[in-house]
Amino acid sequence: MTSLRTRMQRLVAHLEEAARAIGRSVCLMEVCGTHTVNACRSGVHSLMPENVRLISGPGCPVCVTAQRYIDALIELGRRPEVTLTTYGDMIRVTGQGESLETARSRGADVRVVTSTMDAVDIARSEPDRQVVFAAVGFETTAPATAAAVRAARDQGLENFSVLCAHKLVVPAMMALLQDPDIRVDGFLCPGHVSVIIGSNAYRPVVEKHGKPCVIAGFEPLHIMNGVVHLVQQIRDGQARLENLYPQAVRPEGNRAAQRLLEEVFQVSDSAWRMLGTLPGSGLDLRPEYAKFDALKRFGVELGEDHEPPGCRCGEVITGKCGPADCRLFGTVCTPTYPVGPCMVSSEGTCQAWFKYRRREMPRPPVEQTVQ
Repeated sequence: MTSLRTRMQRLVAHLEEAARAIGRSVCLMEVCGTHTVNACRSGVHSLMPENVRLISGPGCPVCVTAQRYIDALIELGRRPEVTLTTYGDMIRVTGQGESLETARSRGADVRVVTSTMDAVDIARSEPDRQVVFAAVGFETTAPATAAAVRAARDQGLENFSVLCAHKLVVPAMMALLQDPDIRVDGFLCPGHVSVIIGSNAYRPVVEKHGKPCVIAGFEPLHIMNGVVHLVQQIRDGQARLENLYPQAVRPEGNRAAQRLLEEVFQVSDSAWRMLGTLPGSGLDLRPEYAKFDALKRFGVELGEDHEPPGCRCGEVITGKCGPADCRLFGTVCTPTYPVGPCMVSSEGTCQAWFKYRRREMPRPPVEQTVQ
């Protein structure tokens, strides 16, 4: 049996051969936080030829959540009658004034859950509390939110609601390609999201913008294979949709999950960090489920976005800069004391760089480090 090392060496050789034939720089974007973390952890970046660059896109669910949603969650969490439930990564993201973690330290009832059904169980077992779930994430987590809302309806729970900030991946990819300041030659498409939406969902990116799209798994060999196929397409002057993860991703996707989403949600405009409000890029509850909308139930208005001073997370998740280009990275902003969401989230580009790629960064001259 061929060893993993030998297979990787072969992929590197194919990549170098294709990159040399192109004769120009190539910029590829991974649209998945898991791809970002695994590429950094395994050292995939160090295997790239000089003219091939792998950059991160808006693939971290926490990172793309606009500041206005964070502020709304904090406002809800401060209300004495509310129990706010959330996945773990969200609790440390800073709003305009504080985070959910600091709000909890001041007495807010904020609880970390591992599933949406945990939040439903809390609402059922504590009928005197208003339980709000922070519904953040892409098509991967949206079906679980839909299932929780439907379960709350079926169980007659009047004390359960969600603040919906779910996002759709393909509209963000299309928006990136319309920005003249962002250069992307091809996309390494997310595996988890693709399981739900199917490989055919990326055809507009290929057909309208002429950009190669390759769906890949998450192991280092999978990521490298995806990069090789993208570079080979660019070398050959082609733009195709390729699914290298057929064991999990079908062309039509998961129809059961899609039907659940269609039952509970409707496509809406949505605010993204840095990208602004993108048409048809989010999910809102359908009118028949509107009573489970926390914003409407508690009369909370979404405000303006206020980014942390000096933080460049918005540029990092759109490929306009890397973590090392931010003056806060690794000094003021660390995983222990994060400033922006890209350092908070376990799928954030900045946290991945801090953990696995800091030693690659150039060090300042000695005279600059002396105070």
